[in-house]
Amino acid sequence: MDGMGSMGSMGSMGIDIVHIPTFGEQLDSPGSRFAHVFTDRERRLCAAKANPAASLAARWAAKEAYLKAWSNSRYGQPPVMHIDEVNFAEIEVVSDAFGRVAIVLRGSIGRIAPPAAFLSISHDGDYAVAVCAV
Repeated sequence: MDGMGSMGSMGSMGIDIVHIPTFGEQLDSPGSRFAHVFTDRERRLCAAKANPAASLAARWAAKEAYLKAWSNSRYGQPPVMHIDEVNFAEIEVVSDAFGRVAIVLRGSIGRIAPPAAFLSISHDGDYAVAVCAV
């Protein structure tokens, strides 16, 4: 066996890193694609943080990391949907009462995509990062 046959049964990981200052500029630009990628709950939660742009950047990294993990779980198979068809607001990063994060899938992605088994997000200085497993 070449090691690839069991890849899907092991699960898959995705990671993403975001440069917070650049993300913040894009977030504030009129007509930015980021105007519709977050849910109202994500925006409210991040608005209450000391650095809202860093918190939103970490959530953006989480959404990207989730999509990478999902895509990697289908190694050798065609994608289920094209990236342009993804409604990023359907990939919601939620927090529990203790600040631990998870991904909740809604809408069309919720009907076809696997659940996230693990999510970790962080930000420090100019960077936000997320790691996700499906």
